[in-house]
Amino acid sequence: METKKQFKWYTIFEYEKEQDYLRNMHRSGWKFVKVKGLGVYSFEKCVPQDVVYQLDYNKEGLSHKDEYLKMFDDCGWEYIQNYGGYSYFRKAVATDGAAEEIFCDEESRLEMMRRVLKGRMLPLLLIFFAALVPMFIINLSNHDYLNVVCIGSVLVLYTVVFVMCFVKFRRYKTRINK
Repeated sequence: METKKQFKWYTIFEYEKEQDYLRNMHRSGWKFVKVKGLGVYSFEKCVPQDVVYQLDYNKEGLSHKDEYLKMFDDCGWEYIQNYGGYSYFRKAVATDGAAEEIFCDEESRLEMMRRVLKGRMLPLLLIFFAALVPMFIINLSNHDYLNVVCIGSVLVLYTVVFVMCFVKFRRYKTRINK
């Protein structure tokens, strides 16, 4: 079977873009098999088909994995894998052209985003403030400028990611609460 790999990078709140990417690949005749590492997606050649891909972030569900997956299976969703806290599912688009989603309303989608913030962003914030900021200050006071530049670069990167994630969450929350 013919396979291919592609590198793609998505932030934790770009799951919709990732879902669209996987759907477009399947429409082009490449079925998603797995993702690993830092965004290396593996695909198998297949008959082009319109298939919806959905991601769910639910650590509580994964702690009861059998029941969690059974719920999705009962609704016709094929489980693919877990990666980075997300569970990947797919389902062929219905013959009437309707593309289903695993979230029935905007509030449940917002709840998933809250789970992402608590499960992924809070631990990163703890690392940020407990380890990186003190290391930056210590190296700055010791005039170790090579480490200051390295750690400072990571701090800037973390800050950009935090701001992007919180802005996306705030925009989404504001949009659905109108």
